[in-house]
Amino acid sequence: MTRTRIAAVVGLAVLALALAGCGGSDDEASGTTETTTTETTETTDTTASGTTLSASVGPGFEISLTNADGSDVTTLAAGTYTIDVDDQSDAHNFHLTGTGVDEMTDVGGTGTDTWTVTLEAGSYHFQCDPHASSMNGDFEVTG
Repeated sequence: MTRTRIAAVVGLAVLALALAGCGGSDDEASGTTETTTTETTETTDTTASGTTLSASVGPGFEISLTNADGSDVTTLAAGTYTIDVDDQSDAHNFHLTGTGVDEMTDVGGTGTDTWTVTLEAGSYHFQCDPHASSMNGDFEVTG
């Protein structure tokens, strides 16, 4: 490009910026302003408060906490939940801990139990106490 063309391009760019800065609306000139509100909806993997969850341990080296649809619990909304526990082995237990929660079945026993727990925002952990390094899981509760 020649110097004349470069100068013309730069001049047009400066003129465009100046005109953009001088722009305004009739509302601004009249002293009124307009406010726009935008609503955002966030979708997360949550289960509604009051839902029944299923906890299972044994008979093999398996432990789980699932939603009503059978999917693994990874995130829940804060609230009160019913947990139906199925302890299928006298060599295991199901132990749930987290903010304000410390519930467990007996290692030497088997059977079913129902807990009602209030889950607050935070991290939660479940495990089989005798096999905690290999039989465990975690989930988050959001406020």
